[in-house]
Amino acid sequence: MKKLLFTAALTLSSPLLWAFSTDELSQTLQKPANVQGAFTQERHLKSLTKPMTATGQFVLVPKKGLLWHMQKPFDNRLRVRADGIMQWNGKSWVQPNQSKMSGQNRQISLFLDLLGGNTQGLEKQFDLQLSGSPQKWTLRLNPKTALMKQIFNHIDISGDSVVRRIELSEKQGDRTVMRFNQVQTGQELDAFAKQAL
Repeated sequence: MKKLLFTAALTLSSPLLWAFSTDELSQTLQKPANVQGAFTQERHLKSLTKPMTATGQFVLVPKKGLLWHMQKPFDNRLRVRADGIMQWNGKSWVQPNQSKMSGQNRQISLFLDLLGGNTQGLEKQFDLQLSGSPQKWTLRLNPKTALMKQIFNHIDISGDSVVRRIELSEKQGDRTVMRFNQVQTGQELDAFAKQAL
């Protein structure tokens, strides 16, 4: 799978003071010390009748980084931090093959912004439309920069105290759906995640 991670974002300032705002959503998503769980990613390509599916585990520490462990269809561990994207080779963290990663870095950065509740980076590239309540919200990101308009029609994110689902609608007609399940917050990190993040 060429695209391991995708992206999306957070929040729109509501003109109604009593409405659920993007600032509140950002605060909600940044509250937990960490978020851990499983993911399923389905890549729907126009040229294929069945989606390509990837599954694995993730660990997010807001404002620190994301550990993304794809387990199927093949094993691959990525670490995303402010200092860049690294891949685990079984012994140490190394720079991934840049030809394979080209075009993904910006998407992965956006993805990290979304899950970590960082709205500033997202608002530079998307117009954000937030609806719902803190218990059940949906956020639509409409691209506003020329680059994002070339890649996406829109991105839909939904969740509660954490992000539960992301759907990316791409310009060329492909679609990616990511679901997050077995999500836990504030749990002790295992030794590998502590070392990585």
